Amino acid sequence: MSIYTKGGDRGTTSLVRTKNVSKSDDRIQLVGTIDELTSHLGLVKTMIEDEENIRMLENIQRILITVMAGVADPYNKEYKLDEHAAEFLEQEIDRMEGLFHRPKEFILPGQCRLSAELDIARTVSRRAERALAAVSVKFGADNGAKIFMNRLADYLYVLARYTDAKMEKKVDNTASEAVNGGKEEKSMEQNQNPAASEAVIQEVLKRMGVQGRITLDSAKRLIEKIEEEARRRGKKAVIAICGPEGNPVAVHVMDGAFLVSFDVATKKAYTSVAVKMSTMELSKLAQPGGTFYGVDKMDNGKIVIFAGGVPLKVGDTIIGGLGISGGTGEEDHSLAEYGLSVLNEVL
Repeated sequence: MSIYTKGGDRGTTSLVRTKNVSKSDDRIQLVGTIDELTSHLGLVKTMIEDEENIRMLENIQRILITVMAGVADPYNKEYKLDEHAAEFLEQEIDRMEGLFHRPKEFILPGQCRLSAELDIARTVSRRAERALAAVSVKFGADNGAKIFMNRLADYLYVLARYTDAKMEKKVDNTASEAVNGGKEEKSMEQNQNPAASEAVIQEVLKRMGVQGRITLDSAKRLIEKIEEEARRRGKKAVIAICGPEGNPVAVHVMDGAFLVSFDVATKKAYTSVAVKMSTMELSKLAQPGGTFYGVDKMDNGKIVIFAGGVPLKVGDTIIGGLGISGGTGEEDHSLAEYGLSVLNEVL
């Protein structure tokens, strides 16, 4: 089988459960950035002689591959990281910091080739962490992965400084490998955190005029973009947007859409804000024996478990709901995810 499939010639690709995802999608950017990071770590491995450090980096690479798999298939529990997954990084950071005096001032990278490569890997790791934060805002993300990515950049920073100290023969090789009892003050570099607080998000919402809910003008712009994408895919759909309380803001019926799709799309939008999750996710939890089994019989039939509804969020704030009906559940969900990917553009 040829390595080229021509499937991405039009600027789209696929995730495990979603087809025709734009290559500009935040999830694709995140996967690409983590792939870039694993490649940088591969280069670093070729420059290290210590077998223990090589095994450490290989373990990190495997975990990064798991994180990528979790982005591509977010419903697969096998790709979720435990919140304690970063503990081995913390232990190694503490061990190295017990062997040399880490500079507290800003450093100028480039004392040696290896530490310079580690600093490049560190900055790519920070970029991946920021990309993960962006994906988390739009689609949700594994908390264990967010912790791991934050700690990984810290580890690479300390390893680079440890490498510089070894070159300058400032490492105490006779020091105990036990970790230091006291916690040193962390530098600005180590404390970088790209995730905006909820207060900041609310202030941004106010300045955008959103005031915690999607406006009619924003809804119209979002519908226009989704309709354009639906036409490109050859789909005829009804696109419904509701406010955070579930009341309709705008409903658009494309020519040729099914009559029943009007009611279904509005219910999908309502359901997504009522249960604070996508209707695809809800449909899995509503199967016999599931947590939400029978939920579709509640609320006078306003709750549906057909895929195609997603909550519209800015940060952790739900500003509305989007419902799409006209194709299969997967097709409707894919269009809804496209809507999420362009939400920031229309707000």
